[in-house]
Amino acid sequence: MSIVSTDISKAVQLLNNEELVAIPTETVYGLAGNIFSEKAVKAIFKTKQRPFFNPLIVHITSADKLDEIVRYVPEKAKLLAEAFWPGPLTLVLPKNNNIPKLITAGKDTVAVRVPNHPKTLELLNRLDFPLAAPSANPFGSISPTTAEHVEGYFKDHIKMVLDGGACQRGIESTIIGFENDEPTLYRLGSTSVEAIEEVIGAVEIKNKKDIAPDAPGMLDRHYAPQTKTILVDSISENISNHEGKRIGVLAYQDCIDDERITFQIVLSQSKSLLEAASKLYDALHQLDKQHLDIIIAERLPDVDLGKSINDRLQRATVR
Repeated sequence: MSIVSTDISKAVQLLNNEELVAIPTETVYGLAGNIFSEKAVKAIFKTKQRPFFNPLIVHITSADKLDEIVRYVPEKAKLLAEAFWPGPLTLVLPKNNNIPKLITAGKDTVAVRVPNHPKTLELLNRLDFPLAAPSANPFGSISPTTAEHVEGYFKDHIKMVLDGGACQRGIESTIIGFENDEPTLYRLGSTSVEAIEEVIGAVEIKNKKDIAPDAPGMLDRHYAPQTKTILVDSISENISNHEGKRIGVLAYQDCIDDERITFQIVLSQSKSLLEAASKLYDALHQLDKQHLDIIIAERLPDVDLGKSINDRLQRATVR
C-alpha cells in the first residue's frame, strides 16, 4: 500500500502526534517533524541515518514568525528575507532559547526559511509549531524531488508522503549566515550568488566543512548515487577511458552520439540552467537504476545556478 497521499488533514494529525511526514517544497522533499518534539527530531536523525552534528533547517510560514525562532536579525538578513521569501533561501541566525539544541547541533544559531510551496505553506498554517525538514533521503544519497523518490527510500519507515508533484527548483536552498553581521554563504543552492549580491553586495563563500558544519549540506560527500560518478569537462574525451563498461552520461545540453554509451540524459537542450537544476536529481535517480559501471557527468558553465549544479555533482563524485 502506497504511503503517498494529498491529504493535508492526515499530515496535520500525524505531525501533531509526533510522527514524521515527508513534505514537498520548491527545492526537494523534506522529512518533517515538530521542532519542539524530541521524539520527532530524534526520529528524523534516525530515519535519515544523519549524524547529530549536522544541524536541521526550521521551516516557518512567513518572516513575521522569525521573532519566535531567532533573537536577532541583521539588516542584510532582513533585506534577503524581503527579496527571496517565500523561496529557496535559508538564513542562519542567533537562536531563541526555546529552540532545542538538538535542532542546531548544539550551536547558538538556527537555520530557518519560508518554503515556496502551496501545500506545505497550508500545512504549516494549520500547525501550532514550525517544522524541521532536512531532505527526505538517507544521509549522503541523492535528494528526492518527487513523492515516489521518497517512497522508494522510506516506505517502511514513515507513514506518509504529502504529494505536491515534482519539485520546481530541484536543488536545495542556498544558505547564508552572518559573521559579525556580514553575510557568509555556507551552501550554494537554488538562489544564485549573483541574485543575492544584487540585493546585499559581496558575499564571502565558505561552503565546505566536514567537522561541526555551520549549516546543512557542507560535507564533502553528499547527494551521491550508488554508481561511481565522475565530473568532467568533456564527456567525449573520457568515454575511451572506460571502454567495455556500462557507461551512463549526464550531459548539459548536447546528446553525445557514441555507441559505447549505455544510457544518457540531457539536462537542458535549451541551455537553461533553471531547467537543468530542476532535472538534476531526478536524472541521477534514473541513471542510478540502470545498473551502470560508471556515470560520466558534464561540468556546467560555472555561473549563476551552474555553480550550484557543479557543487552538487562535485560532492556526488567524492569517494
